[in-house]
Amino acid sequence: MDHQGQFRRAALALGIPDDEVSRFIQHLRLSIRLSGGSGGVPVGQFGGLPRLPVGMDWPSDGVDALPFIFSVDCAALPRVDGFGLPAGGSLLFFLNHEQAAASGERRYGRVVYVPAGTETEVAAGRTDPAFVGEQYEVGATLRAEFPDRFGADDEDDEADDDEDDDDLSPFQQQLARDLEGDLPHLDELCAVANDLWPPDSGYASAYIGGYADEEVIKSIAEQTLAWREKIGEIVIPVAKWYSHVERETHRLTSEWVSLARFPVDNELYYRSAGSFVIRHDDLAAGRLDEALSMGELIP
Repeated sequence: MDHQGQFRRAALALGIPDDEVSRFIQHLRLSIRLSGGSGGVPVGQFGGLPRLPVGMDWPSDGVDALPFIFSVDCAALPRVDGFGLPAGGSLLFFLNHEQAAASGERRYGRVVYVPAGTETEVAAGRTDPAFVGEQYEVGATLRAEFPDRFGADDEDDEADDDEDDDDLSPFQQQLARDLEGDLPHLDELCAVANDLWPPDSGYASAYIGGYADEEVIKSIAEQTLAWREKIGEIVIPVAKWYSHVERETHRLTSEWVSLARFPVDNELYYRSAGSFVIRHDDLAAGRLDEALSMGELIP
């Protein structure tokens, strides 16, 4: 479906200039919301035992098996403009979120792509709830997403907004000024997108696509800059480190996309979540093994 065309027609009908609509579309992303009990055709499975290619070992971190989180049928998912998921086959996500959060190492998460037509079998031999959660099917709906700086979900009053503006760094203030000049109808454009692809209602098991969490991208930016310094490509004064991270985070936001985000049940933490992020170019080229896994634990 031509989602960009659908959005453009709705925005133009409100009298918003075409060039401004085009600029907004560059920032608009749609994520696929997965949830149980949503009706319709199932697009994936949470928990239970995964279907792996015949003869394939259960994915591991090199020592221990990785918990299976969920799988999706790519052909059953809604197609999204600019999001290069495979047209067929299935994706299976495995993650030890506690180890991923504690170590930051990518070996604790793995995405397995099973091409269409591959002979598969239900993986056997594991019944531990740590590896095999309660099984249920999920359906899919679309949700509009915007960059954090759009503030589309901010419900603070104008006074709070003014106070927040005072806390912005010079780079963030410049971005805000640019945004105001480029998108004077920002609120109306966000409202159009939310009308077409409404925000969440109820519990979501996972999201496929959309924007990666800003803290995840910031972590990648810090690692990227540290590596460039280590190999002597750049030198960043200590006083300028934060501003360089800000700019690199902003640049990488358009380069990376969220492959999957999902909450994880954990009795020891108030909030526990896992995610996989990947570069647009790697996803489009089918290099799913380049996805980075992340874990988040908040007491």
